[in-house]
Amino acid sequence: MEKDIGRIQKNPETEIVVRIDDFGGKRGLTIREFVRSERYTGFTKSGTRIPAESFDEFKKIIDSIDPKDLEETENSEEKSAEEKSSNVEETESESEEATEVDESDLI
Repeated sequence: MEKDIGRIQKNPETEIVVRIDDFGGKRGLTIREFVRSERYTGFTKSGTRIPAESFDEFKKIIDSIDPKDLEETENSEEKSAEEKSSNVEETESESEEATEVDESDLI
């Protein structure tokens, strides 16, 4: 038995499909990517399966997620920009140190 529960568009060629199915004689929830392209149409290996006996635990975990935690805020965007700037400064500093080592090797 296969029953599609829903689909989420990931990009123009890929959907995430949530379905209830039987695999190896055992029922469970499958969350898998489905691709439609010139080269291939069908399910990919990307995804996971939640056995029926673990579904209640999975649902509790999902229900415990606060939608606010998934929202991007101005502070998180500023923090991300600061982290990128910090990474660039570190890379430049490491590059200067590497140059100094190279110059001392020439003497």
